[in-house]
Amino acid sequence: MQRSTRGGPGEGPESPQGLRRQGNQGQDWRRTLSILFFAQLATAVGFSSIFPFLPLYVKSLGSSMGLSIELLAGLVFSAQALTMMLASPVWGSLADRYGRKLMSVRASFGGAVLLLMMAYVRTGEQLVLLRAIQGLITGTVAANSALLAAQVPRERMGYAMGMLQVGLGAGLAVGPMLGGALADAYGYASAFYVTSVMLALAGLVVLVWVHEDAESLQPRASGERFFSIWRRLLTQRGVSIGYLLRFLSQLGRMMVVPVAPLFVEMLAGDAGGVNSYTGLVIGGASAATTVSSILLGRLGDRLGYRKVAAASALMAGLLYIPQTFVSEVWQLLLLSVFVGAAMGGVIPTISALLASYSGGGEEGSVYGLDNAIRAAARTVAPMVGSWVMLGVGLRATFSVTGALFLLCALIAQAALPAAGKPAKVPPPAPYTRNW
Repeated sequence: MQRSTRGGPGEGPESPQGLRRQGNQGQDWRRTLSILFFAQLATAVGFSSIFPFLPLYVKSLGSSMGLSIELLAGLVFSAQALTMMLASPVWGSLADRYGRKLMSVRASFGGAVLLLMMAYVRTGEQLVLLRAIQGLITGTVAANSALLAAQVPRERMGYAMGMLQVGLGAGLAVGPMLGGALADAYGYASAFYVTSVMLALAGLVVLVWVHEDAESLQPRASGERFFSIWRRLLTQRGVSIGYLLRFLSQLGRMMVVPVAPLFVEMLAGDAGGVNSYTGLVIGGASAATTVSSILLGRLGDRLGYRKVAAASALMAGLLYIPQTFVSEVWQLLLLSVFVGAAMGGVIPTISALLASYSGGGEEGSVYGLDNAIRAAARTVAPMVGSWVMLGVGLRATFSVTGALFLLCALIAQAALPAAGKPAKVPPPAPYTRNW
């Protein structure tokens, strides 16, 4: 198989291949980053705007087959995660062959069409079916990550992935508030209309303004199958450990989701405002992650992604455990914000590590598998959280989550190859918009 000469393992920024890569790109990667930041923000706002009321939307639609509303409300989330887990690696491999820009545009426009169709469903089963198709068709986070990773110099990968996380985090913070307000004011359908427009706008921006060099695509031997590509990726030094860290960290983040509202209700007692308090706890953590991602991503560029990932996971673990013992909502809020800040050093650095350990020209496959692993963790995490809550108690869920992150820190420090540390570079020049 022909290999790309763009920054694969062993091709640092000072190598002939690395210098040629930077020389050809100039400042284009910064332009691409700005465009993809906007696209990531728009799609995150769009997709997350429907989250607050999906169970209520299912309840309003009812069932045509006599299924319980509780079952349909669970399926509307898990069906999308399951199908995305199955489809993401395939789309990722196709991205390396036919174009990562094409995959980003496909995910955005496909999502726009499907979200528009959801405004017109008549039963809960129809909504679940469209959500399952959504998982098969979409995947903008993985597509944008692969498209960006193919253009960014390896020594700037932490900064770039941190910026994408900022766009994602900001969208996830704004989207639910926007969707909830629209649903209350104009009905559920209005939120789907706005979401569809946001996704179409994101796809249009990428289609018109992002340029993808055809030389970055990886020719494949006609007989090479997807499984062969994935097997080769998983045998590359450090990649499988990076995926393990992604699964464990995503599992830890998501397993407290079904627990948080119940815990806040227990702490608040008869004070009222449980929904507002829960929103503050979750939103505060997301906001802290958004702010810290760019700072800790850049720190990873200078000190090494392995160090930042291990230290951030250690801090997250140490901050989750005290949440077991809080007695007031403000204590939980404060600790959640600190945990969110620590997560800003886990999420983008794992993305940067995957790019650092894998070969150039394989970004689509790398982040397709990464997205599948995120989806797998998202599928099982609520069940694990509920099982822990029922088995050892509500409070103990936070201790178990903290232990998971301490395990992540140990694995990152002990098992990640030292190659995850990029070459030292001077601070980046100020970015001026010249496009």
